[in-house]
Amino acid sequence: MTVETFPRGPRPFDVAAALGGLALGLLLWAVGLDLYPRRDVPGWWVLVPLAVTAGLELLRRVRPLTGLAVGCVALVADQLTTGSLATVLLFTDLVYAAAVYGSARLARRLPVAAGALTLAAVVWSVVTWRDAYSLMPGLGVGLIVFGPAATGALVRHHRDAARAARREAERTARLAELDRAQAVTAERTRMARELHDVIAGHLSAVAVHSTAALSLDDADTSRRALGVIRENSVAALTEMRRLIGLLRAGGEDLEPSAAPTLESLPPLAEGVRAAGFAVTLDLGPGLGSGPDAGAGRVRLPSPVELAAYRIVQESLTNVLKHAAPGPVTVALRLDGGALRVEVTSAHGTPDGQSARAPGAGAGLIGMRERAVLVGGGFEAGPEDGRWVVRAHLPVPEGEGMVP
Repeated sequence: MTVETFPRGPRPFDVAAALGGLALGLLLWAVGLDLYPRRDVPGWWVLVPLAVTAGLELLRRVRPLTGLAVGCVALVADQLTTGSLATVLLFTDLVYAAAVYGSARLARRLPVAAGALTLAAVVWSVVTWRDAYSLMPGLGVGLIVFGPAATGALVRHHRDAARAARREAERTARLAELDRAQAVTAERTRMARELHDVIAGHLSAVAVHSTAALSLDDADTSRRALGVIRENSVAALTEMRRLIGLLRAGGEDLEPSAAPTLESLPPLAEGVRAAGFAVTLDLGPGLGSGPDAGAGRVRLPSPVELAAYRIVQESLTNVLKHAAPGPVTVALRLDGGALRVEVTSAHGTPDGQSARAPGAGAGLIGMRERAVLVGGGFEAGPEDGRWVVRAHLPVPEGEGMVP
């Protein structure tokens, strides 16, 4: 549901339009340039609807519907006097402002109502006078009412389209930033594994040569072994410092050996909420911590928690890439000796568009492999107009207990 908000006060342009329209009307009245000069009414009467319409310019953004309604009354009153062109011009601006700054419903209905009024004026004038000039009153109503209403609706449409394009661009930028962060994390992980293998090789060399130094009673052999041990120890320490620096590159609070757990799901969901999706995180009793979790934290095996986290992470990434706007629900439950994970989202991209960002196409395969590695199962596909991802991850008996 869209809630219309109004500015707190008139803008400088509104004040200038009010003063300018009033000044123009006074000038026209002073020189005697009236729309209907032959009417037998006091000439100053025309100033009353002029003043009212000029004052309504201050409401063109603040209360556009109120300004239009009172402006209609003022315009009718102006037709009963000698008439002022300035009043008519100010009224057309009120119609335009109502279409641009009013509610979405008003913007849709105003051109239709104005068009119906114009058509009715044309039919009435033609039936009444039955000559070529009988079209003039209807055309005048069209210029005063339908023209500004249609113009305002068109301007509002383009403004809303530009705003939607900016939101989509911001969402795409956030998605690109998320992909970049994931790519950096993946690269850091790959480098960390490589450094781990390098360090393991150095330590293996230390172990082998220390065994040789201890088993052989030969001074030269022991000296050479100690030299190799020192060389590999220094190299291992260097690589270890590089590994620690790599793992801490994202911030001082990063724990190098920490793996994601269920307690990491709320920040993950918050990141997707920032991209404009309404994510509901429903953690069953004993899972997670914080406002989104149940009470009494259950400690699950690390492989199970890591698999659950990665499945949810990949599902939410697919939501950012492929899902149409709509609610997203992430539910985790302990049921029947297994952790059950379910992620539901809108099916398909909006208006048949392609994916917002390219992917490798291995997301579902990776989620299935993670579930199978811990002895579980995985399924994903459309269901009742939504995309549903389900996984069940077995919890060995006696391991899903409250500490």
